Amino acid sequence: MTKRNDTVVTNPWGMLRQFTSGRIALGRTGISLPTTPQLEFQLAHARARDAVHHELNTDTLHQAIIGLPLVEQCVVVESSAGNRATYLQRPDLGRRLSSGSREQLQVLASQKKGVAKYDLAFVIADGLSALAVETNAVPFLQALLEIEGQSKLSLAPVTVVRQGRVAVGDEVGELLGAKLVVVLIGERPGLSSPDSMGLYMTWDPRVGLTDESRNCISNIRPAGLSYEEAANKFSYLVGEALRRGVTGVQLKDEAPASQLEGRLSNFLLGN
Repeated sequence: MTKRNDTVVTNPWGMLRQFTSGRIALGRTGISLPTTPQLEFQLAHARARDAVHHELNTDTLHQAIIGLPLVEQCVVVESSAGNRATYLQRPDLGRRLSSGSREQLQVLASQKKGVAKYDLAFVIADGLSALAVETNAVPFLQALLEIEGQSKLSLAPVTVVRQGRVAVGDEVGELLGAKLVVVLIGERPGLSSPDSMGLYMTWDPRVGLTDESRNCISNIRPAGLSYEEAANKFSYLVGEALRRGVTGVQLKDEAPASQLEGRLSNFLLGN
């Protein structure tokens, strides 16, 4: 039964709103949304648009990355999309480095000492939400390095790519000579998640690979998958990728279930 509160008719499914950030059970006023949910929707839409057009602050990000343990070098490059408008209109240009950036990484690779191939190359790209990268990339790497602090993996210089899409990591990894490339990128903003970061890892990166070659960990953010949980998943997948020499459809996430599992009751079944 619906309940009338002044002019707003509440929804009987309202109790489910505590379990999701989705826009459910908003109620109605006549045949329209109440004013508050309508204004909240407009605000969320504005935040999503702002996230898409937000320019990545590479100077601040570069300084934060250089301050991380085990990170010896960080370089900032750009894709073939020269600006944000071009990036949004031409996805193909965001998948390849500019000629100047390609030469920059070739010079960097020629200075490599001590290893024939790096085990791992981190690439950080703004994607469709630079806000997500600015918010989550460094805290995630901090959580990861706490787990991997004793590992003997050789790390390539961290590469920050302006106007970059996922596939640009294949070219970076190929140029630097990495066995495995990991791209941290801002995901397409949702109306409840303008700050969601994704992680894509690819074995034997090279230009021309497609998405079945990658593994993805999505929704990394304080209100989504925590940095610690994402770092644990990542650590498992990297270990398996290096051991088996594969990623993508040939590599499944068979890591132990989250420690949170079993602690949360199913609200449909009760306690």
